This record gives sequence, C-alpha cells and structure tokens, in this order.
Amino acid sequence: MTIFKKIKTDMKNQDKKIERCNLTRQVNALLPQYIEEVTNIFQSGKYVLGHKLQMFERTFAQYVGTTYGVGVASGTDALYLSLRVLDIGMGDEVITTPFTAVPTISAIIMTGAKPIFADVDPDTFTIAPESIEKVITKHTKAIIPVHLYGLMADMNAIMNIGNRYSIPIIEDAAQAHGSSLNDRQAGSIGLMGCFSFYPTKNLGGFGDGGLITTNNKQIFDKLILLRNYGQTSPYTTIINGVNTRLDEIQAALLLIKLPYLDAWNQRRNEIANIYTQRLTIPDVKVPVLPQQYKSNYHIFTITAERRDALWRYLEDNAIQSNVYYPIPNHLQESNKYLGYKKGDFPVAESLSDSVIALPMFPELEDEEVNIVIDRIHEFYGYDIG
Repeated sequence: MTIFKKIKTDMKNQDKKIERCNLTRQVNALLPQYIEEVTNIFQSGKYVLGHKLQMFERTFAQYVGTTYGVGVASGTDALYLSLRVLDIGMGDEVITTPFTAVPTISAIIMTGAKPIFADVDPDTFTIAPESIEKVITKHTKAIIPVHLYGLMADMNAIMNIGNRYSIPIIEDAAQAHGSSLNDRQAGSIGLMGCFSFYPTKNLGGFGDGGLITTNNKQIFDKLILLRNYGQTSPYTTIINGVNTRLDEIQAALLLIKLPYLDAWNQRRNEIANIYTQRLTIPDVKVPVLPQQYKSNYHIFTITAERRDALWRYLEDNAIQSNVYYPIPNHLQESNKYLGYKKGDFPVAESLSDSVIALPMFPELEDEEVNIVIDRIHEFYGYDIG
C-alpha cells in the first residue's frame, strides 16, 4: 500500500507524542489530490447541491449496499431528519442507549420526542435487545441502536423486535463506516442508516458532514425535501424543512477518500490484533468481536482497573488516550428532566468508570502500538515482553 509508505516517510517530521488520533499523517499523503479537487470546485462556481454531492451520495450508498443516500450537514442532522421524516415529535418516545455520544440524544430531543434508555451488553457495549423490549410502550415510535466504536449492535435481534412491534429501526452508524454483520454493512439493515463524516471518523471530512442511507423511495424523496427547506423549487415549499446540506467541497474530498476506506479499516484491524495479542494481563479487557461481525475499529477501547490513574500515566509518558464516554447520558445534567437516577443502567455506568480508548488510526506504526502496550504493562507492574 503505497499510501502507507509515503506516510511512514512523512512521520520523520512528526511530534514524538503518540496521539489518540492523528489526522495530519493521512492528510499529507493525499494533499496534492485534495488541493487539485478543491481548486476545481472553486473554479466551477457551484458550491451547494451540485454534481459532486450527487456522485458521492450514489457512490457511498452503493458502498453501504442501499439504493439511496442523502447528504446532510452533520451526523446529528442525519439522525434528526431520520426522525423528522417519520413525523416523530412531541409526545413520542425513541428508545436508544445511554452509553453513546451526546448527539444521539440531542437529535431525539430536537424533534420534541423523549429519549428512553435501555442498558447495554457488558461484552459488546452496544444496546442489549432484551433491555429494549422492557421499555417499549404505546408511545414508542422508533428504536436507535448505536454501532459503538465500530462494532455493530445485535441487528438481527433488534430487527426482530422492530418487526414484532411494528417499530422502525434507525441505525446510528456514525462510528461504523465499513463495519458489517453477516456481510451486511452498517447502515443497510434498518429502515435508515445515519453516518457522520466528522474529521476523526474512519471516513472523515474537513469539517462537519453526514449522510442518511435507505432503500425506501418515499423516505428518500421526503428527506430530499426536508434537508432543503421543504422546497420543490426555489421559494416554493410543500413541507416545513430545514437547511442541512452536505456541501460540494466536503462531498468531493470524501469521494477522494472513499476508495481508501477498506484499506484503512484493514490496517485498523491489524493494529487491533497487536493490542489484543499482547494485552492479555488480567487488569485490562480488550474488545470482543463476536462471530459474523466485522469491526472497523473506529476506536479501540479497553476496560481497565484504576482507569483514571492509567489515563494519567499514559499522558505522563507522551501517550494520548481518551474516555468515550465519562458520563452516561441518563446522568447528564441536561437530561435530569427525564427522571433517571444513578443505578438505573448499571452496565453503562460501570463502563463509564472503566473504559479508556488507546491510540488508533491507520497510520499508527507497529512500533508505536508496542510502546503503548509496554507502558500499560509497566503501569500494572508486569515485565515488558
């Protein structure tokens, strides 16, 4: 893979700190293509809702395995419009996990609906299907399983629940570009799939961006209206929409990056294998990968004894790590009105106290991965080997 050879050469000029995610190594490898493409767009005079967006929507939908793709301004907006297109609003309930990034919850609240939480599986960290069934009511209008850190939720069981209760399933695939279950890609199983192109994602843009995938023509047509004020033509609206469009520059740059996505994901899997093979000490637990699942390892998260002390130790040794997520959403100050309390979701709460994300990005060198592992062994008092 020539792109990685170029990156390795460029690394000589990089800072010695091992970052949790380093974007510049990848940018440097593709910079000439980016500059050429952006220059072409500048000269085209077409910056919004142009042919580059249409091309990216088609290409990404084809990659995922769906018929349609609708580019929007962010992953949050992708979730929001997916709820709006189903006319979900005040008085409705949407079931999701408390152990997810804030935007999952924000999108629900933006519609006026109420987030209802269901606890997660202690091994996969994704929403537990048996927890979902316990909180379904007559007000439940959608279920949003979150594919976390690159590992898909148990979509077989969740789709069965959705079909049994006639509840639509919306996949939060913001962290799952290229992940799959039984060879079906994230974003292709539910009624809709919602992706983010935030810069740190496996397929990241150069700012915010998002996309909704679906096989439903009626939903696609309505999403096209909703993302552009509800207009059928300039200054003529048939529904009340919003302004949330993926711009031409982002679409064009994502088109350049998309052909590399599988190779980048494969490299992440190689890095994950090194972590998994060497982090066998009892003080930490590496991610599980159930049979038939393929993870893109967007984030490599372990659970660790004395997590906060390990976090500080790594930082003191020039290794950047992070915690996703330190406060489960049911305990966030902003969500007090929902009426949840500590102890309601013990698995999510336990994970928030013990997870730590290690450096993970395709351009990370084996030597750097082994340094991270050595420091972890060192912290817990084990011989480095």
